[in-house]
Amino acid sequence: MKQFQQAEALTRLPEQFFAKLVGKVTAVAAQGHDIINLGQGNPDQPTPPHIVAALQEAALNTQYHKYSPFRGYDFLKEAVAQYYKREFGVGLDPLKEVAVLFGGKAGLVEISQCILNKGDLALVPDPGYPDYWSGLAMAEAEMCMMPLRAENDFLPDYSEVSKEDAERAKLMFLNYPNNPTAGVATIPFFEETLAFAQQHDILVVHDFAYGAIAFDGDRPVSFLQVPGAKEQGIEIYTMSKTYNMAGWRVGFAIGNESVIESINLLQDHFYVSLFPAVQNAAAKALLGPQDCVEHLVDMYENRRDVFISGLKKIGWDVTAPKGSFFCWLPVPSGFTSESFADYLLEHAHVVVAPGIGFGKEGDGYVRAGLLTDENRLKEAVDRIAKLKLF
Repeated sequence: MKQFQQAEALTRLPEQFFAKLVGKVTAVAAQGHDIINLGQGNPDQPTPPHIVAALQEAALNTQYHKYSPFRGYDFLKEAVAQYYKREFGVGLDPLKEVAVLFGGKAGLVEISQCILNKGDLALVPDPGYPDYWSGLAMAEAEMCMMPLRAENDFLPDYSEVSKEDAERAKLMFLNYPNNPTAGVATIPFFEETLAFAQQHDILVVHDFAYGAIAFDGDRPVSFLQVPGAKEQGIEIYTMSKTYNMAGWRVGFAIGNESVIESINLLQDHFYVSLFPAVQNAAAKALLGPQDCVEHLVDMYENRRDVFISGLKKIGWDVTAPKGSFFCWLPVPSGFTSESFADYLLEHAHVVVAPGIGFGKEGDGYVRAGLLTDENRLKEAVDRIAKLKLF
């Protein structure tokens, strides 16, 4: 078959590290082994019934069978604004400060193309979500990595950013509660972030994917809760984790009006917004009863307690996450993150994600997701215990 040459932009994309992981898991599963997969970030619970019912009802509305407005329905943007006011005390102009997204991932890739030109610099957390790199590659931008270390609670230390890089940077990605480290941010940290960004004229892009998931009675902090933050940045939120709507592909960007307009302009050329019935259901999720979210967070906290206490009992020196649904686990001496993940897959048939897939600073860790039930998490601990690594 004739092969047509790919565009240069596609050749710049980073290797999809986790595609290789999936290949390894598939090969072991094909041998008939029972695999406990803690390496994924895919919520295992169904979408709450009242949200599904809202979609079913809306799908019968023939008006929703037509094209939606290019930039989404105003009712969804108004629901986003009400949600942010209720949950975080942040006031938004729904028509100017909210953009509807095809999931948070799309916005995180698109934003670099909206703001950066060839050769521009972005500050990127290391370890961090790999799709930040994808958008930067498409924009032909450069990266300055900001190490996230345990001794600093997995927050970047802005004093480590050189004066030259700080002056060159036009955009900075942050993500709290954090994937993969499960670190959490505080208001003082975001105040420091805002001051740094204002001093150097940097757009802050806060990936707030786990904005509903914190433990021990705490609540995640929105960057936009800091006075002045809305002028200096945007936040990208997804329905995937809060409402188990990962497959629905709906999220939103909020914040600086000029940046929201840039996102909308780019999307005008890509899409005609989301299926209107999905927009309707998303609005109902944001404005409807939130007990489903409370129950979900309780479930993750119970899973965390079971898993972390089990690992500690077998001698693994681990720290309980404060947010997200991930555990960031140090690898034993003598292993890299990838060799340890391979070892667990081969000998315990337990899947974890190697930290190196999230950046160089992640190589001393593996990421485990709390995305299976407590009995399976206990079994994963029992299998790891039999390896006598600790």
